Amino acid sequence: MLDQIKKSLKARVDAQLVEELLAAYQEAKHNYFLGGLRLSAVEGGRFCEAAMRMLQQIATGAFTPLSQSIDSERLFQQLKDTPRGAHPDSIRLNIPRVLRVVYDIRNGRDTAHLADGIDPNLQDATLVISNIDWALAEFVRLYHDVNADEAQRIVDGLVARAAPAVQDFNGFLKVLKPGLQASPYVLLLLYECGTRGALFDELHAWVRQPMRSNLRATLRRLADDKAFVHDDGDRFYITKLGIEEVEKKNLHGVS
Repeated sequence: MLDQIKKSLKARVDAQLVEELLAAYQEAKHNYFLGGLRLSAVEGGRFCEAAMRMLQQIATGAFTPLSQSIDSERLFQQLKDTPRGAHPDSIRLNIPRVLRVVYDIRNGRDTAHLADGIDPNLQDATLVISNIDWALAEFVRLYHDVNADEAQRIVDGLVARAAPAVQDFNGFLKVLKPGLQASPYVLLLLYECGTRGALFDELHAWVRQPMRSNLRATLRRLADDKAFVHDDGDRFYITKLGIEEVEKKNLHGVS
């Protein structure tokens, strides 16, 4: 899916800008999931730097080189002054307004440099992540030819919640907390799998030997009794409740 998104966006804007945008997005999301609030805001600013140049290229045919500072205020005014109908409102108005919020957080909340002594917090980081989610989904909607709901689903699938307590050995997921009981063990594996989910045979291979004989019962309890897991008949997926359980109990952390 990521390759398809890159191809769609690169057909419209500079390839390096697309790579910068998606790299910053993925880093911001990973940092957010792992509690790196300052870093997620910094990467949000980097996302804005790429996104503003994408808007600039779409509107004017050229963009400020990444090695030079971009005049964001001038750009936003130029986009606002673009005749209605020349470009979608998302390009002229909506994405620029969203980017400005993220940019202001990055520059004014002691995230990229020392400022007024205000520490970055979960509220700021959540705002940054929500806004870059929306902005990227808009780019995907416009240039990947999908509706808004599908665009958001695609964006949600671009980044998995990386769990430090799970290590990937060429596709084999090893939980680094051998003392976990079966249910949290399986839930942690599905957390790492994210939106791609996992086949029963994969989970059977990844869990510890004593857990294998009762694995179906464990999955049934997680799905039916807790609603932490969804079984679509082919794959198993972690639900929002399951994600909350992992993060609330810090199952994904190594400490």
